[in-house]
Amino acid sequence: MGVFVVLPLVLPLTAWPMSRLAERRLHPRTATVLLTCVGAILAVCSTLCLALLGVVGTAQLPGNPLPDGWAAPEVRAAVPYDENVGFAAIGVLALVAAACGHTLWRHYRVRNGAWRALGDLPAEPAPAPTTATPATSVTATEPPAPPALTVLPDEVPYAYALPGRAGSGRIVVSDAMLAGLGDPERRALVAHERAHLTGRHHRYLLASRLTASANPFLRPLWTAVAFSAERWADEEAAREVGDRRVVATAVGKAALISGPSPAPGIAGFAAIGPVPRRIAALLGPVPSARLWPPADGSLYAAALIAAAGTAASALSSLNAAVALFVVLKAATPL
Repeated sequence: MGVFVVLPLVLPLTAWPMSRLAERRLHPRTATVLLTCVGAILAVCSTLCLALLGVVGTAQLPGNPLPDGWAAPEVRAAVPYDENVGFAAIGVLALVAAACGHTLWRHYRVRNGAWRALGDLPAEPAPAPTTATPATSVTATEPPAPPALTVLPDEVPYAYALPGRAGSGRIVVSDAMLAGLGDPERRALVAHERAHLTGRHHRYLLASRLTASANPFLRPLWTAVAFSAERWADEEAAREVGDRRVVATAVGKAALISGPSPAPGIAGFAAIGPVPRRIAALLGPVPSARLWPPADGSLYAAALIAAAGTAASALSSLNAAVALFVVLKAATPL
């Protein structure tokens, strides 16, 4: 086992350059999926190694469920043993479990609370935005059951996409938000929120928040996924509306007038922070739909570093787990 059991705890640092470059130079859809997957692998590996450290460090304590043969000198010499490290690992693992549990609890509490607050309020099908693309292509990309639109009588401007337990969810907008936007911007807002629901962006956001809860070194990937998911919805809205400047104007206006969201953690239209970068991206060229840019040295280098770190983390945790299993099996009497 040796250093392999500790390595996955710090290898998430290798994904930092990739998180910065991916959100700028990859298509938002590609960046969202890629960074979520990389973060999930790194989080699982670091959590597994924390568990292995806890098992190894506390194996000789009274009441430990491991076999008596674990205390043999030959077995102790085959694996690292430090009671203090074991106790620390158990404490950190408990903190990780509590943080992930709180993240899940908060997500479902906010989502279920929002659904209960909506109750039997009327909803209508979200209007399909006008688009400059042929009707056949739009029909092919639209979901068979578009999400419903609910307009709430509220003086606080907000808009968010509320995922459903089953189905396409619901778009929730306050009438104060609609009053602050013109007709083209309203269509852009609805298209943006519909893109969040049809793309299941809440799953990527939840997964990235869980990875950040499991390992603080993965927080940059969480923020990058949050930004890329908003950019993904922006690009879908621009494609459906047919005017990128209209979407940029809608994002800017909504950011200026929007108040605190009644559903924090749920994908909203004008989240504070990345708004200026989203507007700048919308006023720039359309991002390439290619899976990977043809020539970008810094992005390739960052991707190589992240891939090496992810592979090393997976192999290290697998090696440590297999080594512990083999030693335990050898020390267990038949």
